[in-house]
Formats: sequence, structure tokens, C-alpha cells
Amino acid sequence: MSWIPEAPVVSLVAFLVILFMSFYSIGPTQVGLVRKRFGRRLPGDNPLGFHGEAGYQAEMVMPGLRFKLFLVYAVTKHPWVQVPAGQIGVVIAQVGKPLPIGAKSAVYKPQFGNFTDLNVFVDNGGQKGVQRPVLSPGTLAPIHPVAFLVITKPEVFGVPFASDLNALAQKNRQLTCRAFGLEEKQLEVTRISPHPTEGGRVVDMIGVVTTLEGVPLPAGDIASRLGGFTDIEALEATSGTTDAKLIETILGNQCDRHSAYQDFQKFLDLGGKIGLQHDPLLYGAYNLNPFLLRVEEVPMLVIEQGQVAVVKAYVGLPTQDTSGAEFKFGSLVRPGHRGIWQEPLRTGKYPINPRSYQAVLVPTFIITLNWADVVSQAHNLDSQLKQIEAKSSEGFAFAIDLQVQIHIPDTQAPYIISMVGSVPNLVNEVLQAAVGNHFRNTLQSMPAVKFIASREMVQQGAFEYVKEELAKYRVETRGVYIQAVTLPQPLVEVLTQREIANQEVETYKMQKASQDQRTETEKAKGTADMQADLAKSQVGVGIQTNRTAARKMEAEGEATFIERTGSAQGAQVKSIGLARAEAYERQVAALGQGATALVNAVEALSKSNVPFVPNTLVMGGGDGGGGTLQGLLAVLMRQIDSSQTPKAVGSLPPKTP
Repeated sequence: MSWIPEAPVVSLVAFLVILFMSFYSIGPTQVGLVRKRFGRRLPGDNPLGFHGEAGYQAEMVMPGLRFKLFLVYAVTKHPWVQVPAGQIGVVIAQVGKPLPIGAKSAVYKPQFGNFTDLNVFVDNGGQKGVQRPVLSPGTLAPIHPVAFLVITKPEVFGVPFASDLNALAQKNRQLTCRAFGLEEKQLEVTRISPHPTEGGRVVDMIGVVTTLEGVPLPAGDIASRLGGFTDIEALEATSGTTDAKLIETILGNQCDRHSAYQDFQKFLDLGGKIGLQHDPLLYGAYNLNPFLLRVEEVPMLVIEQGQVAVVKAYVGLPTQDTSGAEFKFGSLVRPGHRGIWQEPLRTGKYPINPRSYQAVLVPTFIITLNWADVVSQAHNLDSQLKQIEAKSSEGFAFAIDLQVQIHIPDTQAPYIISMVGSVPNLVNEVLQAAVGNHFRNTLQSMPAVKFIASREMVQQGAFEYVKEELAKYRVETRGVYIQAVTLPQPLVEVLTQREIANQEVETYKMQKASQDQRTETEKAKGTADMQADLAKSQVGVGIQTNRTAARKMEAEGEATFIERTGSAQGAQVKSIGLARAEAYERQVAALGQGATALVNAVEALSKSNVPFVPNTLVMGGGDGGGGTLQGLLAVLMRQIDSSQTPKAVGSLPPKTP
């Protein structure tokens, strides 16, 4: 009977052991997961008992010293969920309603909060599976370790209920994100920021978003835009809406409506659809669910000064051509429609989605293209252009270095891209063929020497030809220049010999000209030495010439005077003579011949200065009248004999005393 007194002791010890084991000390960052050892069976596939069923209990033991009867309950400690800075936590619910067919994530309601209240989650229709919001960096929450799994970069919080995950957890003692198909980088905060390059240049980036859940896109659409393009239709219906306004509206980001995809539930409520999204993410940090979104960083569209960007839109309203019936190279549309926008984008930075729009950069500065071994430093458009090789009509092979300058007007850029696709196509397909064929045809139609001699004419002809050809593509030609011509060696030798001969001819001509110049110099020197005498003789000749001319003029004047004076005097004498003759006749008739002569002689003497007493007295015989008459006649005769030319009586010399 010795064992009877020991039974109470054993029972007491057992009781004390059970009592001791029924107390649990839960740390300040821990929760106690309660598992009931026996009870009613759990309903359905629910892993938690909410009403005393056997198994894991919905109620957790919170921090502190807690009592749970060891014989009925087992309590295991689990850490609070803690999300490190710069990382996110993805929540997967293992309790709740099943997801609808096709759904990839559970509907989220604001009442759920951070999923710390399991009863609220279940009572408000929480669903199993991936929860749409993620836990933000720095989150510290007592989340039920069976009801929810929380995946972070360092570890996975919770007890997986699925058998495969449970077996993996038992084997590795700790699950990682890879067990759920995630990379560690996907559990970091998504950051969109500039990327530095090796050359020190910074490239601006945007994030192109692809959603993995939502209603399907409409037929024909490749990207989802909230509300579609109804706002563009409304603007087009408003008179006076410019293309610039349409572009501004299209590129206006609507990410603020759903917190840049961070509120994925709101994104879906606003009509967001699965697939490529129209609006990209701009600079910033975003808490995005890696099960629901994928983000690809791409460079932002940067248009430098001297460029425009022609936009090819793959999304938008149906195509409505605005180029006119005469344009046969595709459709130009207003911004907001599918096709090539008629208005290009100008200098600036644009967060345009390259998966929805293709931007073709078109330089609007003067483009210099070299058909040579050198490549332009301002662009790389002439990297495929080589020297032009052609043959003359005699078969001589030429290599020509050519430079062509073109200009693409910014307003014509959409038309040019619609015709040729890109600027490299314009250069390599259109311009290269036009220029090369022109020079080949030109050289084949003329001798080599003529080409060399008429290089400037050939260059001008090339300019006119290229100008006309590029005008068909609405491109301006600013210049065509032949830089260098590589001549064939046989032709070089012939031309060299010809040039030497020409130079010799020119040398001989110059020597002859030198001798001629020497002769002229000597002649000029002699002329200079005789310049004084020559000047004197020239002056004498001039004086004599002037005298001769004066005498000639004087003689001519005197002759004219004499002629006219003689004519006048003759007429006068004639008139006087006739009058005197008539008077003499009447005197003779009245007085007689002798008396008439005497009267006239006395009258003449009275008008002259001749003295009445003559120097020589002529005495005659006869009667008195006859003697006197004879004396007067003697005086008259002496007067006549004293001069060859008859003079007036008054001009007789004075009487000598």
C-alpha cells in the first residue's frame, strides 16, 4: 500500500506541470498562434476555427503572459510582420471566400486595413489569394500567421497551408520569395529615376506599365487608357481646338486617379483593363504589387533644338485622313487618332509611351551628307555613303567625293516620314540613288577631259537635278558640291604632259612679250630724251598753224570785203558817172563845151586843198579864156602823173617854198 500516498503527489506534480505549460509569454513583437487539440471538425476548406472547432484558431494570443490550457490548446510563437525600409510586403490570404473564375487577386475594401483584424476581413467578404494592396515599407503589424502569408525580401511570414509549400517550409525551415515565383528585386519599392551613362550623360526615364489583371481590352486596342479617348472626341467637337491642345490632353497623365497604380483596386474600379497601359510612370517611388503589375523602364522622349518628332500612333480613335486625296503615301491624322500625326512634336521632353507611339526624330537643321570616307560629326546619316564611282565615255574610271546639303522643313516632316519612313531611308534609298545615277549618267555621256574642264557646269547640273528630285519628297536642296575627283593614272599622265606643253607655250609667249616690252621701253626712253625738242617743235607747229589759219581767215575776209566794196563802189561810180554825164550833156548844151569844162574844173578845185595859185605857172598864148583853161589843165595833168592810182585833189603834196 505504499503507492497510495504517492498518487496525490503525482497528480499534483502533473497538475503543476500542466499549469506551468499553460502559461505563455508572448514577446512585444510576437503573436501566439493557437491550435485546439480536439473539437468539432472545421467546415469546408477553411483552415481556421472561428467557433471552437479543432485546429488553428482565428483568435491569436497577443503580447504578454497568457494562459491557454495545455491539454486543450497548443500555442506557437510567430513574429510580427515587419517590412524593411525600401521594400514592400505582398499579402496572400489563406482564408476567405474563393476567387471568381479568371480572377487573379482578391477584392480589397478599406475596412481591411493592414489585415490585422481577421474577423473584419472575413465578415466583410474577404477573399482568398493575392491581396491587391501591398504593405508599405516600415510596416509592423500583428498579422495572423495562418490566415495570411506575407512575402518580403528577407523572409516569408506565416505558416503555409498548401501541402507543397508546407513541405518546402519544413525542409528548408524558412520559405523565400522564390517559392512563390518572385525575384528579390520585385519586392523592392519601384523607383523611376534618371540613369547615368558611361559618358557622364544622364538619361531621363519613364516606367511603362503592364497590368496582369482586369477586363480584356476592346477588339483592336493594344493599350488601356482610362476612359478611352472620349475626352479627345469631346475636344474635337469643340470649335477652335488646336492640335497642340489635343497633344497636351493625350500626353496628360491620369495616374493620379489611382495613385499611379498603387491603388490597384481603384484602378480596376475606374475601368482599368488588363495589358499594356497608355499612361507611364514618371519620376518617383511606387509600392506596386509584383503579382499584378510589371514595369519596364524606358528612356523618355527628348527632342533637341533643331529636331522634331513625327508620331506614329498605334492607339486612339479610328483613322481619319487629313492629307487630302492628292497625297498617295499613307494617312495623316489629327492627334488622338491612329496613324501619323499631322502635327509633329517640337523641342522638349515628353513622357510618351514607346509601346503605344513611335516617335521618329527628324533633324530640321541643315544636313550635310558626304559621299566620301569621312562621316559627319553632327549625325550619322552618311555612314553608308561612299565615293561615287563612274566611267567616262572613253572608259576612264573616276572616284568623286561629293557633298550635298539638304533641309527638311518641320511642317513637312510628317509628309516625308509618311513617304519614306525615316530620314536614313531618305538618305540611303532616295538620295543615294538619285545622286549616284546622275553622276554616272553624266560621265558616261561626255569625254573625261570635258568633264574635268566643265566641272563647275556639271556641279550646277547636279544641283538642279537633285533639287528637282528631292522636291518630290518635300525636301529642300541647299547645295551640291564636288569636293574632289580622283583621276585615273593614264589620264593624269596625259594631262600632265599637256599641261607642261601649255606652260612652255605660255613661257615662250611671256618671253616674246618681255622682248616686245623691252623694245617699247627703249622707244619710250628715246622719246623721253627728245621730249623737250619734240615739245618745242610741236609748239612751233601749233603756232605756225594758228598763224596760217589767221592769215587765211584774214585774206578771206579782205577778199570778201574788197569784192563787196568794189561792187558797191562800182555801182556808185556808175550811178555818179551816169548822173554827171547827163549833167555834162546839159551843161554843154547850155554853155558849150569849153565853158562846161571850166566850170567843172573850178568846182573840183574848190573842194580840194590845192592852192589856187599853182607852183608852176603855165603860160600860153591865145585869148584870155583859152590861156587860163590851159593852165588849169596843166595843173591837173601834173596831179595825175604824180601817182599811179588816182587820188583826191586834196591829197597833193604841199608846195615847196
